[in-house]
Amino acid sequence: MPSLKDLRNRINSVKATRKITKAMQMVAAAKLRRAQEAAEASRPYAERMDEVLANLAKGVANPEGASPLLVGTGKDETHLLVMMTAERGLCGGFNTNIAKLVRNDALRLLKEGKTVKILAVGRKGADNLKRDLGSKITDRHSLQGLKSIGFEQASTIADKIMSGFAAGEFDVCTMYFAQFESVISQKPTALQLIPAKLPEGTDADAEAANGGAVYEYEPEEDVILDQLLRRNIATQIFRGLLENAASEQGARMSAMDNATRNASDMIDSLTLSYNRQRQAQITKELIEIISGAEAL
Repeated sequence: MPSLKDLRNRINSVKATRKITKAMQMVAAAKLRRAQEAAEASRPYAERMDEVLANLAKGVANPEGASPLLVGTGKDETHLLVMMTAERGLCGGFNTNIAKLVRNDALRLLKEGKTVKILAVGRKGADNLKRDLGSKITDRHSLQGLKSIGFEQASTIADKIMSGFAAGEFDVCTMYFAQFESVISQKPTALQLIPAKLPEGTDADAEAANGGAVYEYEPEEDVILDQLLRRNIATQIFRGLLENAASEQGARMSAMDNATRNASDMIDSLTLSYNRQRQAQITKELIEIISGAEAL
């Protein structure tokens, strides 16, 4: 049984930990609002980009000569998995869930005889896969020290991907991130970037069917399409980074709230044990004093 001094030290230690987790919860809550607003603001732009690309793809005169970013290389032997995670931990299962999705897909592709390459954006995902898929991590991109995510970070990652695709290093590229739904819900998501996976039905089609505006493009569709496909990769990566940033703060806020509650429960339990042991010790001393007085 621990002594009274040990219990006091443990209570003080847990109280200090509770202060840290409470402070981290408040910081995450402050960052979450800005990150959530940025993530939600990026969704309409990314979705509208997909719709415009889908309409342009339908108007391409020669599909066989379309950009490889749209139709692919004709093979799917080599897959590049772009895994986006955080640079730090203490955010619940945020990093683990994304890494788990990447691991499952990578193992499935390897079982099918495909070649797998992993581009790790963020440190924690690479650490999570280091044991079983460390040899498949061919490149890393660090976001450490960044106060906020900007389009330049997405452009840098997109340039890496497109240069690798142009060099024939892979045939299919898929991005993995956590889509922010709420503070307690972040959904690990896989989004294929190359070849572009565009929606079949669009709002523009519905507008045209209902007598709405019909868009004409200048110059030709295939010229615009090639440039927009490159822009779309950076746009989708930027969206993924923003979704990840909001999901990370939401997961950290929830995890630190749970840690603070658990610390409070532990303090209550330790305080109860301390009081009982102290009362038992006082009672024992009183019995010894009374017994000694009666003996005289």
